[in-house]
Amino acid sequence: MTGKFLDQKMLKVQKPSKDLGFFRFKKLGSQYLLTNDLGEYVFLSENNFTELVKRGGQAKIEQLKQLGEKGFLKKGLDEAGFIKRYAAKNRFLRQGPSLHIIILTLRCNHKCLYCHASAENLKRTELDMNKTTAKAVVETIFNSPSQDLTIEFQGGEPLVNWPVLKFIVDYAQKKNKKAGKNLLITIVSNLSLMDKAKLDWLFKRRVIFCTSLDGPEFLHNKQRIFSDGNSYKNVAEWIRTIRKKYQTIGYRINALTTITKHSLPFWKEIVDSYIELGLPTIFLRVLNPFGLAQKTADQIRYSPQEFIEFYRKSLDYIIELNLRGKKIREGYAVITLQKIFGDADPNFLDLRSPCGAGIGQLAYNFNGDVYTCDEGRMLNRMGDDSFKLGNVLKNSYQEIVSHQVVKSCCIASTLEGLPECFNCAYKPYCGTCPVFNYKEQGNIFPQIPNNERCKIFKGIFDYLFEKLKNKESLKVFHNWLKATTDNKKKLTKT
Repeated sequence: MTGKFLDQKMLKVQKPSKDLGFFRFKKLGSQYLLTNDLGEYVFLSENNFTELVKRGGQAKIEQLKQLGEKGFLKKGLDEAGFIKRYAAKNRFLRQGPSLHIIILTLRCNHKCLYCHASAENLKRTELDMNKTTAKAVVETIFNSPSQDLTIEFQGGEPLVNWPVLKFIVDYAQKKNKKAGKNLLITIVSNLSLMDKAKLDWLFKRRVIFCTSLDGPEFLHNKQRIFSDGNSYKNVAEWIRTIRKKYQTIGYRINALTTITKHSLPFWKEIVDSYIELGLPTIFLRVLNPFGLAQKTADQIRYSPQEFIEFYRKSLDYIIELNLRGKKIREGYAVITLQKIFGDADPNFLDLRSPCGAGIGQLAYNFNGDVYTCDEGRMLNRMGDDSFKLGNVLKNSYQEIVSHQVVKSCCIASTLEGLPECFNCAYKPYCGTCPVFNYKEQGNIFPQIPNNERCKIFKGIFDYLFEKLKNKESLKVFHNWLKATTDNKKKLTKT
């Protein structure tokens, strides 16, 4: 039992029962939320919580059976089963890096207000990856022991360097015929350079698309500035085209919205824009403090509380739409629900412990430099190479992943060893980012009381657990989980 030291006066208990299993807790509204390391949870009234702590397995409360089944009591606990489930939840720890982000170029034809990558103009061709470096990157990727590999093209705008993108896809898929990995290849693109020939080529090789959609036309174009045309109209047209084409093989195009200060009043319009384009999931992504986002902070940044209010309104509206038969999910909610109800962690690298930096992901810059993650590579664009691990043309895979920085990031993001994190009720669902902490607080170890990222995710978790008390919301959430599982099965089959 943890969460904070028990307030003996409040509980009117001199000594907690020895029957209690390990759990964390916090007061949420008028009730206590209890969680354990399997992600199981239960709500208790204050009186029932006091009774449980005092009497353990002898407590006279209606949730006693439920508490036993979920592992909150020692009596009757299936320890072997508990350990097996815990191992399954954390199976990512037995893998190597599964996400491999390749920066094909730093060039881009957009000038987004929040550009985390500090993209350069199209004339800077020296900022493109060449085929020699690309081949070395793929060789490094396939040295990972992980059975699941995702290659993700980013930039800049990846389609600027189309010849090398094609080379990597073909070379990786050829290598995988022998390696037999579960290989997914994705491209994160603004789609402004897409054409039918490129789409047909990518479709044939089943490359998955992800793009940015920041809401309705006026908002998207305000944030994602495209000097050669209307960014919104272009991306909307290609979303419709790709959706239609990829539905034939069961794939879908994903889109992300980056929330800025400009977004906050338009939560309804942002969600509606995703509904209009038939997108199944909206990811209400928090602003990062990297690249141009730092220079434009006065225009686009917000307080944690402002984001939480925006998120609450958005989630309420999304749930309302689902109850009216319109199917759309919210990304952070789906990930958290998978952690609560699923048998395995979804391995979302921003919310796991330890984090993915170097052990769950690697980022490869255009020149072959390797970083712990894309955030580490973004920091390089700001003149700080603290999270560089080596170079694919000079260093072996083993040298890269055993770098001292990887070990430091692993220690700094293992929640069991972090003050406040280790006893937080949301520890089973959370994670911390050493690069974010370093950028915002000057230390890879988070200073939780002043950590804005922590405040935001606590606010998200608070609201999700409040919604879990509501039967209609809970039904919607379970439908989201089913849809997510069905989509994963389609990807696995193909």
